[in-house]
This record gives sequence, structure tokens and C-alpha cells, in this order.
Amino acid sequence: MGGNGIHIEGLRKRYGAGDTAVDALKGVDMRVEPGEVVGLIGPSGSGKSTLLKCLGAVIDPTAGRMTLGDEVIYADGWQVRDLRALRRDKIGFVFQAPYLIPFLDVTDNVALLPMLAGAPNAEARRRALDLLEALDVRHRARAMPSQLSGGEQQRVAIARGLVNRPPVILADEPTAPLDSQRAMAVMRILNQMARQFETAIVVVTHDEKIIPTFKRIYHIRDGVTHEEVGEGRAIA
Repeated sequence: MGGNGIHIEGLRKRYGAGDTAVDALKGVDMRVEPGEVVGLIGPSGSGKSTLLKCLGAVIDPTAGRMTLGDEVIYADGWQVRDLRALRRDKIGFVFQAPYLIPFLDVTDNVALLPMLAGAPNAEARRRALDLLEALDVRHRARAMPSQLSGGEQQRVAIARGLVNRPPVILADEPTAPLDSQRAMAVMRILNQMARQFETAIVVVTHDEKIIPTFKRIYHIRDGVTHEEVGEGRAIA
């Protein structure tokens, strides 16, 4: 399922034209293997958000090449016709805020995406419950989001990101609102899920607590990435 993970070559993004043009990405190269969790860090305005939006097929790059899983999705132009289906089927998103649907219970929050992708209701709910079990929140399957703790909500959001078994997960500041213990729990879960499902995961973060957990880190400065070997500290 994991395929080739994430492979980016010479990715560029220019906003505007002429004298007012801004080059947010100036030729980004990046690779994340299946089963790997990689950190993406950089100061405000460095291009992190732009890179994540390009990877997530939310905005159009200007040039370059992107492979997600086993499919070239962009090569100086989109190579897929349906970007909504691409985001639904190939990319899981985990955000700083869980963004759970308040009027759906935990199971339905997770099962909704596979249902929208055409999975039978029973299959979608089975997959949701399996993930909730793996993330130790199955006992909250019938609870409403308002009844969950912050850590439980984030685990449900991770389950939702994984439920369609995408080859890629993009996590944007997933630990920012959490204390140290819960932040480490989220990182432990992401690493477990990456290995179990051979998912390539990119975590954008400013959270100094979790930076030592990455084995590889990409620093982005002035629209260019620089790879660094991380500490890869074991997560207790």
C-alpha cells in the first residue's frame, strides 16, 4: 500500500507575476519512505505551509515533480484528473485542531470518509472500529466529540486520517495544543501507524518537545529544503 512514499523533485511555487512575484518554493527536493515519519521545520514565512498545501493538492505548484505512493501526481502540471478523489484516497490530513463533526459520534466521524469513497457502511464502520481499537479509543466509539478529552479527540482525528489507508499522511502541528505527555503519545501513535500501514508521514512542527523523536528532519529556509539526520530518540 505504501508504494514509493513521497518523492518531490525541484518543486517550485510562485505567487503573483512580474515585479510583485514572490517565489515561496525555489526548487524543493524531499523524500519520505513508506513507514517513515519525517519532521518539517522552519521559521514563519519559510514555505512550510506552501509546501504542505502543494503536497496535499490544495494549491497548484508552478513547476517540479511530485510522486505520492506509486503515482506521479504532478509533473509540471497535474497528472490526475480528480484532485478531490486524490485527497480523499491518497492523502490523510491531521491538523492542529481535530475538526471533528460535532453532531456525529466517534465511529461515524471516522467512517464518513470511506463511506464517501463508496465503501459499504458496514465495511466503513469495521475499518473505523479497528483503528479506534489500535489507537486505544474504541471504548469511546459511541461518544460525541464534546464528550472527549483533547488527547482522545486527536486520536480520533488520527484514525480519520488513516481510515482510507492512504500512502501519505500530512500532519500540520498535530501536537501544538497538547502537553508533553500527550504530545509524545501522538508521536508514538504516528510512528506505530507508519510502520503498521507503511505510510509516509510528514509532520510540520514548531514543537521542540517532539523534534528529538525524528530520525530525519527537513529544514526549510527561503523556499529551499535542507536535510538533516535527527536524533531519532525512542518515544517512551
